[in-house]
Amino acid sequence: MPRDAGSDLARLQSRIGHEFARRDLLELALTHASFGAGNNERLEFLGDAVLNLGIAAELYARYPALREGQLHRLRVSLVRGETLAGIGRELGLGPVLRLGTGEAASGGRERDSILADAVEAVLGAVCLDAGAEAALAVVRQWYAGRLAGLEPGVSHKDPKTELQEYLQARRAPLPRYELAATSGVPGQQRFRVLCHVRGLADPVQAEAGTKRAAEQQAARTALARLQGAEE
Repeated sequence: MPRDAGSDLARLQSRIGHEFARRDLLELALTHASFGAGNNERLEFLGDAVLNLGIAAELYARYPALREGQLHRLRVSLVRGETLAGIGRELGLGPVLRLGTGEAASGGRERDSILADAVEAVLGAVCLDAGAEAALAVVRQWYAGRLAGLEPGVSHKDPKTELQEYLQARRAPLPRYELAATSGVPGQQRFRVLCHVRGLADPVQAEAGTKRAAEQQAARTALARLQGAEE
């Protein structure tokens, strides 16, 4: 970690909403597998369970009229990788992650999957440091705005899933995604993706800071074009 790691971790604990009695747990939660043998994978396992329990309990209490399937879809939308990566950026996890040299050089501090895993690992660390109730309180704090802004009647499926289901319902082939180009220096890369869909004359292009985000944007545009052609 950098020389001012102590002050960085102090500020991070404030953003997390929990002051650790055992700071080594927080440091472990921020340690990616590329850094060495002692890493955050086990904490991630624990945090995943805490997160799913916390979100499920909140949804159950907030929406007594919703059926199990509806609650499930809402929960999935709240705990998927993109959402967790967004929380990781809000918390400022990227700059304090402990990554191997190669992972850091290739933009790992901004990679959605690494940030999402670190968010779950931090929850696992809070659970071990202060118990399940403290960890569930952190979940409620992180998700307060997202839970307040939920619209149960609106689809919460990601665009790739929506496009796939649209095509399956019409017995059409599934879309094919192609990485067309990568530009920029490590840590500031841009990915251009093509989405090939039967029914569209040309592949749909999209560009974003991660390959997954570009694919989601391309899927969203492709679905809109297909639906527009039906009107």
